[in-house]
Amino acid sequence: MTHLVETVFPARLGTGFRWLVGSSWVTNLGDGMLIAAAPLLVASQTRNPLLVSSAMFALQVPWLVFGLVAGALADRLDRRRVIMVANVVRGLVLAVLCAVIASGHVNIAIVLGTFVALGTAEVFVDATAGTLTPMLVEKRDLGIANSRLMVGMIAGNQLVGPAIGALLFTLGMVFPFSVTVVCIAVGVLLVSRIGTPPGAVREHVDTHVRQDIADGVRWLMGNPPVRTLAIIIVVFNVTWAAPWAVLVLWALERVGINEAGFGLLTTASALGGLLATFAYGRLERRVPLARLMRTVLLCEVLFHLAMALTTSPWAAYPLMFFFGAYAFVWGTLSQAVRQRAVPSELQGRVGSVYMICVMGGMLIGSLLGGLIASTWGLTAPWWFAFVGSGLTLALVWRSLAHIAHADEAATAAA
Repeated sequence: MTHLVETVFPARLGTGFRWLVGSSWVTNLGDGMLIAAAPLLVASQTRNPLLVSSAMFALQVPWLVFGLVAGALADRLDRRRVIMVANVVRGLVLAVLCAVIASGHVNIAIVLGTFVALGTAEVFVDATAGTLTPMLVEKRDLGIANSRLMVGMIAGNQLVGPAIGALLFTLGMVFPFSVTVVCIAVGVLLVSRIGTPPGAVREHVDTHVRQDIADGVRWLMGNPPVRTLAIIIVVFNVTWAAPWAVLVLWALERVGINEAGFGLLTTASALGGLLATFAYGRLERRVPLARLMRTVLLCEVLFHLAMALTTSPWAAYPLMFFFGAYAFVWGTLSQAVRQRAVPSELQGRVGSVYMICVMGGMLIGSLLGGLIASTWGLTAPWWFAFVGSGLTLALVWRSLAHIAHADEAATAAA
């Protein structure tokens, strides 16, 4: 057992990081239950497609509204306490929802209002959580540290959590939400054990939040490698989200996968991500970072092409497994590269800009995907993704060498 713990969580990462991973894993389990339970709750209150789609919008739009403010506060306040307070708010909101469900007075307006509140609190959790890892581990270990955090997201959000959430919902509408409250409470307790220095990262804060946000954006725009990475993230999220917005229709109508089989597509992707978890440390040690980034993004381009040509379920499942594996490597590597390059006192602000890039790209891509599919058919979004991501990769191919070592450029500039 000791050897297993050392393999998964090397002692050099520190006890504080182990508490952080524990908190991340247990709260991701709760979030995974909500991924299944929340749509089921919405569907139990309405069958209106517009209202059903509004539920996802209610969870995502707070990032566009509060993301920059949350990043600025992460750089002004005690980061550990920000996470604890925001998670407490999440737990209280869910507890109120549980009480309303138990009373039998739940309705779609209450559900959507709850989702907006949850999404807002989660913005402050996510904007701050990513800043703790660089405070707890050395720069050289950020890749392996982020890979361990990603394990909880894959297992909790994609594999175990949704299945448990759906099962609990069938036993009682209130159960998955009440269990999530318990997960959040445990996560708060574990975060409280992390031994980061008390107080804000910056010793003296004499600027307005607006100035802090402007400073963060200005730093990002003035750092060519980090700026280019942000552009890549926007474009690749647009091209990725376009076909993903109509994935269920593509699977049902073009590939011939039934409803039960559609759920297995996500499972195949998650299994690919778990495989990459065990391989990531070796990849980062043995493959130059620039080559690894180029390879992963090339995999994305080829994946879109293969999905555009696919008409068989027997090809779709391995492709989704392949997607999960390389997507995990890209997510872990790109975050580690950014964290190494960004100064500690700017991690929250720059990280929040990146999350807005992610969310904004997904929203734009989803809209484009629906428009493209309705005009040219269900395969067209995959061709759009292939061409768009391929042209982008060709344009940034040489820049990836600088992006992979953005920390060296930032150190030289400082």
